[in-house]
Amino acid sequence: MKQQCYVIMIYFSWAFYLGGLAALASNSHWALAAAWLVLLPAVQWLYIQKFPGLSAIMGYGRIADEPAGTVKPAPVKVTLYTALGCPFCPLIERRLESLKEGMNFSLEKIDITLRPDLLASKGIRSVPAVEVLGRFVFGLVSTKDLAAAIRQTGPPASLPAESGGRGRPSTAGQ
Repeated sequence: MKQQCYVIMIYFSWAFYLGGLAALASNSHWALAAAWLVLLPAVQWLYIQKFPGLSAIMGYGRIADEPAGTVKPAPVKVTLYTALGCPFCPLIERRLESLKEGMNFSLEKIDITLRPDLLASKGIRSVPAVEVLGRFVFGLVSTKDLAAAIRQTGPPASLPAESGGRGRPSTAGQ
């Protein structure tokens, strides 16, 4: 299974959270609504923190990284698109932050959870998504692959339709 979160599933989880809260509150189950309000976000936070150890059990495979080796400066703008509730997003963010020191690129982080305009205009259907020079890399990729995507400066290649990017430019397929 690809190590990525589909945005639609993140939206479903938020709808479940808010719908459950509304249902409990509308039926005057105030104590349960308060517990729901506090416990579900706490469970989500714990899930994201413990995800690297749970990923193999859940069918995502082992969370592993391949180091980039020697990196050279690449003064480009890198944009990381994340969503609240995605367990892969903090992992790719840490990888980009570690690369940023050696490659000297600028990193912009955008949470697309409440930004359907970006989803439509950029063709993003899964996160994490990393954009470099109009190219996209989707999912949890290795530090080595991220460094290669950041170093590449040629014209954008077309992303295959089945890769989740709807024909948008890409350096790495999904």
